[in-house]
Amino acid sequence: MFFKFLLRRLMYVVPMLIVTTLIVFSLILLIPGDPALALLGDNATEEKLTQLRSQLGLDQPILVQYWNWLVNAVQGDLGRSLFTGEIVSESVFSRLGITFQLCLAAILISFIFGMTFAIASIIKPNSWLDYIARFIGTLGTAIPNFWLAMLLIVIFSVNLGWLPSTGFTSFFDSPSGYFQMIILPAICLGAFGAAQITRQLRSTLLEVLDTDYIRTAYSKGLLLWLVIWKHALRNSFLPVITTIGLLFGNMLGATVVIETVFAIPGMGQLAVNSILQRDFPMLQGVVLVMVVLVLVINFVTDVIYSILDPRIEFD
Repeated sequence: MFFKFLLRRLMYVVPMLIVTTLIVFSLILLIPGDPALALLGDNATEEKLTQLRSQLGLDQPILVQYWNWLVNAVQGDLGRSLFTGEIVSESVFSRLGITFQLCLAAILISFIFGMTFAIASIIKPNSWLDYIARFIGTLGTAIPNFWLAMLLIVIFSVNLGWLPSTGFTSFFDSPSGYFQMIILPAICLGAFGAAQITRQLRSTLLEVLDTDYIRTAYSKGLLLWLVIWKHALRNSFLPVITTIGLLFGNMLGATVVIETVFAIPGMGQLAVNSILQRDFPMLQGVVLVMVVLVLVINFVTDVIYSILDPRIEFD
């Protein structure tokens, strides 16, 4: 039954991936600007422009271009950069690890702060602690991440000088340097996630704490923290898992802004540089990898959800 469920979920993923890549490929080609003109300059003759468009396959219909690109992509060939000549797949995957480390740190911060604020909020409902937790939850949703990034840079890098404002060091090269450089961008990226987890977990915990089996636990003389930790949290994590799965996709998109602000050489910065240079093969490669990552994370989230919740039927 479970393997049929996995197979059915995979069958949903494949057409979704094809349609998504078709839409993304078409939208990228609709971006204003001619790559041939950008490569040859404004003084290029029409003959040279036509020759380069034919060489790059830009004179073919969009569907033909998409089909050729998709067939090559399935074989692992995403083409070469129009400007640097680098192999797109090598450039994208060399930066994927940096972006993945950033998103993982942001998810961890979101989970820790979200869980802490939610539990602190329900310990004493309608108290000052509850009001502060709800205020932080609202603030994290309302503040744009680029504004929070500039604010943190001014406070902790420019005025206090505690943390660097730009750059990135891998955890495997220097663990201390990694934590110094990742903490500010991870907080900016995870602030929205912390707010979402706080609101989801708080509302779910309030519902669970009002059920009969929780009242039974209280009647046995269990302390509040033991009831929350041992009985309530276990049944409140399902919406949090769904939220984390959705947050990963949002964070992956937000890295375009955060990596640019903090000068982190990840996939987001690569996407911005590709747009500015009208480097379509590189941009298509970045977007394709991001879409595949989001679909894979959603698939894994569905599988985890089905394992943790026995009420889900596999038929």
